[in-house]
Amino acid sequence: MKIPTLSVMFARTPVTASMLAAVMMVIMPHLSQAAVFNPQTVTLDNGMQVVLVENHRAPVVTQMVWYKVGSADEQTGISGIAHFLEHLMFKGTNDIAPGDFSKIVARNGGNDNAFTSWDYTGYFQNIARDRLDLVMKMEADRMANLQLSDDVVLPERDVIIEERRSRIDNNPGALLGEQMRAALYMAHPYGRSIIGWMNEMEQLSTKDALDFYHEWYAPNNAILVVAGDITMDELLPMAKKYYGVIPRGDVSTRHRVKEPVQHAPRKVTMRDPRVGQASMSRYYLAPSYNSENAADAAPLELLSEIIGSGTTSRFFKALVVDQAIASSVGTFYDPVAVDLASFGLYAVPRGDGELADLEKAVDEQIAKLIADGVTKDELDRAKQKLLDSAVFARDSLSAGARVLGQSLAVGLTVDQVESWPDRISAVTVDQVNEAAKHVFNDKQSVTGWLMPPEGGPVSGSGPAIPLDSGGGVH
Repeated sequence: MKIPTLSVMFARTPVTASMLAAVMMVIMPHLSQAAVFNPQTVTLDNGMQVVLVENHRAPVVTQMVWYKVGSADEQTGISGIAHFLEHLMFKGTNDIAPGDFSKIVARNGGNDNAFTSWDYTGYFQNIARDRLDLVMKMEADRMANLQLSDDVVLPERDVIIEERRSRIDNNPGALLGEQMRAALYMAHPYGRSIIGWMNEMEQLSTKDALDFYHEWYAPNNAILVVAGDITMDELLPMAKKYYGVIPRGDVSTRHRVKEPVQHAPRKVTMRDPRVGQASMSRYYLAPSYNSENAADAAPLELLSEIIGSGTTSRFFKALVVDQAIASSVGTFYDPVAVDLASFGLYAVPRGDGELADLEKAVDEQIAKLIADGVTKDELDRAKQKLLDSAVFARDSLSAGARVLGQSLAVGLTVDQVESWPDRISAVTVDQVNEAAKHVFNDKQSVTGWLMPPEGGPVSGSGPAIPLDSGGGVH
């Protein structure tokens, strides 16, 4: 079960979110081997799940609270409200003044932030072990007692609008990725922008935020994950003291429409004067660990590793080294989702090469893959690389909290997380080849071309990074 190595989330501040991106992209590209995290889990009487990953290497802890709600759970017409509420959760309670939450954490030597994705919203603090009681008290306080008024909500709305301008509207690759995702999901809310569509963001109100808060933010819709220098005997009384006293909420049920059958490939072409280098990308609908054909998820993780992960991958060797038609190429796949997932690829032409020629070369590689399949040697090397990533997971304080929190937030279980290496190890060559035939279905795809204007770029920018592969992390 692969962590979305380049997952798009929207966080409050650039610095800590960059740390989050670094963890996702470098330290934890994959879920780790069974018995690596050895998590302990207890459910409080009010329905809140408590998960502990012990790590006694240093006297520090990470506290994370994951709410099982994200942008895909928003009502039509108020896109961006999940991310907006994430910002507003720092605007105070009766006991903590607006903006003081992070100041208190910092004064006690810690750091904190939050993030929003399609399926979940998370809040975390990294703090000394003897300060966990303090941050747990504050986190529980805002779970139950958030206070909002127009005086704090409306100025923060201006903040998220500016965030959209700077992170999406000023980034041609992010804009293209947003358009491609909207085209890939014809009915499912995964096609919705996490940060929101501008015309809807401008109308978000205090009532919208409070309604969303009361609808989704409750202990029985949340997961507490703590990693670090603490035992369950120490953690559980603290969790009961602060979170256990919060009453269960009348939480809404997620209503996700089923994506209809798709009958034709789509193409999105975008020219922008800020583009300095043309690029192409393509998304395919793909199964997740929760969707139909979930048995293909592990084989697709290995397929992505074989054909598009790094300079030893099949596509890199063929298109960059042998044919010299591309300067870079890669794939991405994230099976950790409530519903469907996407399998994607991207390529950048070498020099002034034409995108049409590059796309043709990519299609030829896909056709060759379908016709000939992968080899046992390729599969064995890919398995070893994925399983070796567990070494990095052991060395990271917060990796276990992130992996378990995200997985549980989308409806997976601790056992599914811990048994991931067994599933990867059991995958056969035939399973990978069959999964490739299923996923590379042109009728369920969107291809994007990002190009400079006809007269050439006005100012240079990097190649397009699709939205579900990291373009919006900040």
